[in-house]
Amino acid sequence: MKILFLADNFPPERNAQAARVYERACYWNRWGNEVTVITCFPNFPEGKLYSGYKNRVREVSWLNGIRVVRALTFIAPNQGTLLRIIDFVSYMLSAILVGTVEKKPDLVVATSPQFFAAVAGWLLSLIHRVGFVMEVSDLWPDSIVAVGAMKRSLALRLLEKVELFLYARAQRIVVLTASFKRNLVGRGVAAMKIDVVVNGVDLPRCTLRDRDHAFGKTLGISPEHFVVGYIGTLGMAHGLENVLKAAACISDSSIRFLLVGPGAEREALISRARELGLRNVIFGPPQAKERIPLVWSLCDVALVHLRNAKLFESVIPSKLLEAMGMGVPVLLASPRGEATNIVEREGCGITVPPENPEQLAAVVSLLAQDPARLQTFAAQSKRAAASYSRERQARAMLLSLQAALERKPGEHPTSNAEVDVLERAEIIRLTAEV
Repeated sequence: MKILFLADNFPPERNAQAARVYERACYWNRWGNEVTVITCFPNFPEGKLYSGYKNRVREVSWLNGIRVVRALTFIAPNQGTLLRIIDFVSYMLSAILVGTVEKKPDLVVATSPQFFAAVAGWLLSLIHRVGFVMEVSDLWPDSIVAVGAMKRSLALRLLEKVELFLYARAQRIVVLTASFKRNLVGRGVAAMKIDVVVNGVDLPRCTLRDRDHAFGKTLGISPEHFVVGYIGTLGMAHGLENVLKAAACISDSSIRFLLVGPGAEREALISRARELGLRNVIFGPPQAKERIPLVWSLCDVALVHLRNAKLFESVIPSKLLEAMGMGVPVLLASPRGEATNIVEREGCGITVPPENPEQLAAVVSLLAQDPARLQTFAAQSKRAAASYSRERQARAMLLSLQAALERKPGEHPTSNAEVDVLERAEIIRLTAEV
């Protein structure tokens, strides 16, 4: 199959979308498919071009057998609203421009969270007269409201109309959680065209090593410290000021909170921690992907943290699955929903309510005194990760793409008797009952 995939983030960028798109494409390529990814020049999240890149009109390169087409875009940091929307729209226009001159694929696929990429994907599917598949990794634009970036308005209602228009035009829709599917079905999207493919983690790169004391020393972490590690984007969705408040509640001098990663909230969090005089919170610099296992080696517990917003009941943070892949006990602060269900079902950690610093602090203090319980959580975490491997996710989504390929462009399921392609294949745990 010749797949033309649209994603505005791609390696060497390090966010969840970049990892998901790249790692699946590696498997698809290995299984005999041809994958071309249309993306931006790397700049996320700071809005600064990575070293060695120039923002050209078009540039073609190869990465592990994947053909990468980078397009000129307006570059803005991952914060605020207006400049980011201009960034998104510029990607849409450039993707259409460079995608039009691509050889005809068998299928066009576009991924969210921002669905201007999906607009470009749909238009390219019309231009090439092939099917269109939309992957929904986030219920955008609802997520804009959930993180407080925008309020409900006429503009958002118009974006929602575009969203529903795209769902109607897609041959198939791939969503990352069962809750996303329920949301779409409740808004009138045909259930038979929606496949639930739960996110995954690339297990071959998840090998937890012994604590790297030399690396820890560079961050101010000693061998006797109990480390609660947050590794990933420090963004608006994560409500990390709650972590600072929890740290202020802890008197145990051996406990350290380690926050490693880039993000829109990073500088504000550093300033706030300084204002509070928090000596038990350490902000580590963003790390290259190959160095992330070094960071995990320092962590006694993996902290996964989300804001207290209803929308986040439906998400499964990629950092949760990565922590499981590394075999690290999980401490999840999140609204009850998809993510809490995984942690409790798999027995790989503890869940606490979001934005409750006192309870978060109390649980951290208890875990620091209970190494036997942590050892059990670690074993369960590693065991459960096999059910959420990136390879399984790649196979599941490929089945969905094949189902879209079998249907003519513009043809949609009309019978309730049509069975979800992933349910037919009985791909355990990568499909969810709805």
